[in-house]
Amino acid sequence: MRHLLAVAAGLAVLAASACSAPTPPRSAAPSATPTGPATLPAPTGPHPVGTTALYLKDTSRPDPWNLDAKARELKITLWYPTKQKDGQRAPYMTPKESELLLKGKRSAGVPDDTLSKTRTNAIKDAEPAGRKLPLVVLSPGFTNPMSTLTSLAEELASRGYMVAGIDHTYESYATTLAGGRVAECLACDSDTDTGFGTGVVAGRAADVSFVLDWLPSQWEGSDVIDRSRIAMVGQSMGGASALAAMVKDSRVRAGIDMDGTTYARIPKSGFSRPFLFLGTAEHVTGGRDTSWDRDWKLLTGWKRWLVVTGAEHSSFTDAPLLAGALGIKPAYGILPAARAAELTRTYVAAFLDQHLKSQRQPLLDKPSARYPEVKFCPATCGQS
Repeated sequence: MRHLLAVAAGLAVLAASACSAPTPPRSAAPSATPTGPATLPAPTGPHPVGTTALYLKDTSRPDPWNLDAKARELKITLWYPTKQKDGQRAPYMTPKESELLLKGKRSAGVPDDTLSKTRTNAIKDAEPAGRKLPLVVLSPGFTNPMSTLTSLAEELASRGYMVAGIDHTYESYATTLAGGRVAECLACDSDTDTGFGTGVVAGRAADVSFVLDWLPSQWEGSDVIDRSRIAMVGQSMGGASALAAMVKDSRVRAGIDMDGTTYARIPKSGFSRPFLFLGTAEHVTGGRDTSWDRDWKLLTGWKRWLVVTGAEHSSFTDAPLLAGALGIKPAYGILPAARAAELTRTYVAAFLDQHLKSQRQPLLDKPSARYPEVKFCPATCGQS
């Protein structure tokens, strides 16, 4: 298992993951000066977005990483449509989380609290609006906090989804728990262990099942959730965990893996629920990572395998959007940040609209002239 602490173009600041092989480095130089706090792109859906944080404790199992913890504690961030248009914008992360994340990613030359100044679009603790909202569970890459998928979460909420992002405690450089306690990454020194990936996705699948048990019955705003329409989306290890959660829990009707090597084994009899692979050229047919080739043959239901030209491992996260604030110039040939965010939002939303809202999406049927970067595998992509 290779621990990615450096990804092409210097965007390893937020891209590191033990779940996918790295893209060969391309040259990039720091900017002369950081551009100031980043601003996430505005969501494109018709609804204002609210967000709130929940702190849960699963007393049925010990924590897999902290041997002194007899229960698994989790932080869940919810994003959802709201009628409230004005109010305090939610923080991207705390100054302490920013400090620990930048330290863990070996970033230097910017203030420790830089990422905490990122401007979001969601209104903190706004009242949820709507009824029978489909639920989307989000899971980030290994070492990354849930906040690194905020742009995607805000977009989905603006389009009428309830989004539940899971911070998998002790698997990222910083997770703030109940009472302001900060959990650091206890798993980060284990990622070369045999069977590490398999163990992580099994633990995350258990996290997902617990959240699905708890959220609809215990959260005071849960009456807006449609329990019959649940999907999971993740990046890197989070993407691998989406497949693992679906294999384990039949409540997850559909899933997306964004550039994650998979570990959970699909039954030889096949797996019929809808699934989307969305990734970089590392995941072309016959490429360096063969897990998608293996799983593709066992996916017997609706399935798509999309590869984005010019994308790198971090392109499906907020990392490119934060590069300027960190004093990083985009590398030549890498998909621009705004375009990467547009492609990710567009294809993820199209998949969810089709499989959770029963709205057919022709975009998913064939290559699009509007999005020529997206190649359909195995038909139009292969090992170069």
